[in-house]
Amino acid sequence: MAQALESHTLKSVSPSNEERSLRIDLAAAYRLVDYFGWCELIYGHLTAHVPGPEPHFLINPYGLNYDEVTASNLVKIDIDGKIVEPTTHAVNEAGFVIHSAIHMLSDDTNRVVMHTHSRAGMAIAALKEGLLPISMGSTAFYDDVAYHDYEGPSLYLDERERLQKSLGEKKTLILRNHGLLTVGKTVAEAFIRLYRLESACRVQLDAGAAGTLDIIDSTLARTSGRDVNRFMEQEDTFGQLEYAALMRKIDKVDDSYRH
Repeated sequence: MAQALESHTLKSVSPSNEERSLRIDLAAAYRLVDYFGWCELIYGHLTAHVPGPEPHFLINPYGLNYDEVTASNLVKIDIDGKIVEPTTHAVNEAGFVIHSAIHMLSDDTNRVVMHTHSRAGMAIAALKEGLLPISMGSTAFYDDVAYHDYEGPSLYLDERERLQKSLGEKKTLILRNHGLLTVGKTVAEAFIRLYRLESACRVQLDAGAAGTLDIIDSTLARTSGRDVNRFMEQEDTFGQLEYAALMRKIDKVDDSYRH
């Protein structure tokens, strides 16, 4: 459903300060995904539910590289994939289906959804064993990772209900044979969770290539996961310190995402 509406058919509305801040944070996340090399060309999406009662969310313009995404060119759509503000850009159908599945839920804790096709993420998604508790970082996901069986490139609306069911109450979803997905209340929370997940995937692949994996006992893995996450669990602050530091890093590289 790649689509674009003529700008004159929609009324231009200046974003609120809260939405403007959200746009900047989300655009920074696109630049960071590019910076860390998690891109697969123009595919994969990071989306955020905009402030207000309407089920609208921001998504990247279809066809742009991640290092071309800015706060102002993010596209606002509804859960039916309809563009709701003027733009000359299109929206990717697969991105709409996967992300709208989460954004259509009445859940204030899953306001941001990040989905990538990184090499390490896709490799772990292709393993029957999935993500294993073999490192301190991976234990953070011991009780908080779900799996969704592959159904193709996610083009059909009926998959949304199954995506919702697969995610359940968890914050991390591995799309089998596809890639990674994380959710969060804020851009910072979803991104830091994605960073940790990506790192855990890379460590597992490196360790598996070097020798026999040493699986951590389930009791210890569960305790370790709680301890690792303990520093991140203060209400409304999950990942904020780390994300602020990452934004300072990307500002030094290229701060054009803010425009």
